[in-house]
Amino acid sequence: MATELPIILVIEDDDAIQAIVEDALSEGGFQIATVKTGEEAVTLLKGGLVPYRALVTDVNLLGRLDGWEVARAAREVDPHFPVVYMTGGASDKWPVLGVPHSILLQKPFAPAQVVAAVSQLLNAGSQQTSPA
Repeated sequence: MATELPIILVIEDDDAIQAIVEDALSEGGFQIATVKTGEEAVTLLKGGLVPYRALVTDVNLLGRLDGWEVARAAREVDPHFPVVYMTGGASDKWPVLGVPHSILLQKPFAPAQVVAAVSQLLNAGSQQTSPA
């Protein structure tokens, strides 16, 4: 009797950071799908073939789209889609460019912080959708 683990889409072009985030989320009880560009992520999110439960994205990405734009695309698909941003230097732009009800992690962060951030957003989302 296998329980479906929530699938988290991770966008990170730095292999070392991607490995840390993947390990932390796996140990936290999540399945992970990883891509290196915003374009790949938007294609997956809009394709709707996999029921992703949250997005963990670096802000500065390879390709044309940055993490801010990917998060906005995710919110076009689902207005309440949980988003966790990771950045080394763009945290000052989060209040202007970040989507509402998202979390920003400043690099370097402890691996447990990404698990806590995703869990917090998923828990908040399940409270929003539960009947009053």
